[in-house]
Amino acid sequence: MTSRLYQKYQKEVAPALQEKFGFKNKLAVPKVVKVSVNVGINARNTDSGYLEAVEKDIARITGQKPVRTKAKKAISAFKVRENMVVGVKTTLRGQRMYDFLDKLINVSIPRIRDFRGLSLKSMDNNGNFTIGFREHNVFAEIRSDEVERVHGLEVTIATNAGSKEIGQELLKLLGFPFQK
Repeated sequence: MTSRLYQKYQKEVAPALQEKFGFKNKLAVPKVVKVSVNVGINARNTDSGYLEAVEKDIARITGQKPVRTKAKKAISAFKVRENMVVGVKTTLRGQRMYDFLDKLINVSIPRIRDFRGLSLKSMDNNGNFTIGFREHNVFAEIRSDEVERVHGLEVTIATNAGSKEIGQELLKLLGFPFQK
C-alpha cells in the first residue's frame, strides 16, 4: 500500500515539475530524499526522565525509535562534556517518510497556533527545508493531557532538487502552505 502523498507525487507533482523545468528523464525530476526529526536537549537539564519522555514523544510522532546524539567535544561555556547526550534524532525514508509528510502537511501544520504560512527563508540553496516547532503537542499523536513538559523540535526535509527555486516548487506542489 503506497502513501497518498507518494501517489500525488507520481501523478501530479513529478509531471508538473518535468514540464515546468524541462527535465528530459523521469529520474532527473527532484524528489524528497529523507526527513529528519530532531530535538536538542539542554545540557543543564540532567533529569533522566526528561530524556526518556522526549525519546518516547519522538518515537510516537515518527513511528520509529530515535537515536541519542552525543557531544563530540567539551565546551565549558555551555557546560557540555564530551560524549554527553545533547539531543535525540530520527531519520525517515521511503513509506514512513511519505506518511509522516502527509500528516505534517494536513494535520500538524494547521494545528500551529497563529499560523500564517511557512517562511521561505527556511529553505537553503540546495532545496532543503527546515521547520522549527516551538511545541511538540501540535502533532496528533501527542495528547495534551499526557504532556509533562513541552519541548520544541525541528523537522528537516532533504530533497535532491539542487536549487532553491526547484525545491520550493516541489514542496509547494506537494501541498506545503508557504507565505504569500
